[in-house]
Amino acid sequence: YFCGMTKNLSILFVSALVIILGACSSGEKSATTEVEKYGDQSIDAEGAVAVAQVKDMLEGKDSVEVKLEGKISEVCQKKGCWMHMPITENENLFVKFKDYDFFVPMNAAEREAVIEGYAYVDTVSIEQQRHYASDAGKSEEEIAEIHEPSVEYTFMASGVILK
Repeated sequence: YFCGMTKNLSILFVSALVIILGACSSGEKSATTEVEKYGDQSIDAEGAVAVAQVKDMLEGKDSVEVKLEGKISEVCQKKGCWMHMPITENENLFVKFKDYDFFVPMNAAEREAVIEGYAYVDTVSIEQQRHYASDAGKSEEEIAEIHEPSVEYTFMASGVILK
């Protein structure tokens, strides 16, 4: 009797462990498309436009709801809580994640991404710029060189696809 019960408990334990480990995955990988999704899992790439178009889309508007695609140039090295996507050679779109509910892998730089949410122009304080520079691993000297607020193209993403 005891041996049969131990076998049943072992099966139950292994089953529970598989379910728990499956639930702990933060990014969903699709076997057919080889993408990872973060945030809103209903995101897809359909209708996404190049990130370089965001400036034109914001012309004369406070914000715009949009789906963009492009390459990630930099990711927060503290925990993946923000990323940059180049708009031009000298300008980046600063991407944050809605309600700070999800992050992307810290090694996602140079990967292609689709982001869905709101783009807007934001004035970033000196203190906040220094915080982001610290997150990016900048030196104390580089951080100290930040002396004035900046105006940046910003994006609040509700979902991200990494390709």
